[in-house]
Amino acid sequence: MKKLFYILAAFGVVLLVLYTFLGGFTAPEVKMATSETMYVAGQAYTGSVEDEQMSKLFMRAAEVVDKKELEGTLGNIYYNDPDKSGDSIRAFIGVIVPNADVKLPEGYELRTVAGGKKVVRAEAEGNMALLPRKLYKAIYDYAEEENLKLEDFYVEWFPAQDRGVVEVPVKQ
Repeated sequence: MKKLFYILAAFGVVLLVLYTFLGGFTAPEVKMATSETMYVAGQAYTGSVEDEQMSKLFMRAAEVVDKKELEGTLGNIYYNDPDKSGDSIRAFIGVIVPNADVKLPEGYELRTVAGGKKVVRAEAEGNMALLPRKLYKAIYDYAEEENLKLEDFYVEWFPAQDRGVVEVPVKQ
């Protein structure tokens, strides 16, 4: 019995170290900001967040950046909250590009996110598998503390490896 306890304790320590290494305990920085105009080259998706097609679109966006088909950073637009709409999501998955004058890869289209809006912005460092959930939670917590109503429109991007940013406009 003592041996089992030591094995479980060692396993727990390894998990804590791994979680720390992945940025699990890093707190996001959350603040009010004014959004800037963004250009997102990508593909639209409507469906379940569990659908394999959505994963394929994420992988295609990463391939576009890796192969330098587009210069930019991975980024996505979400037009609804799947937690509020029964696992169904409307998204645009792709690459945030510096301007509208880009040659798009086959199957890609360009969408513009208008700037000048008051947004809640969260930024953090950590593993991409952990970042989105952490950033969204921080935004919702901040909005609740500040009595803000948020739009069902989200822009997220990953400007560097292990760094993520999410902006959500505040309802006026």
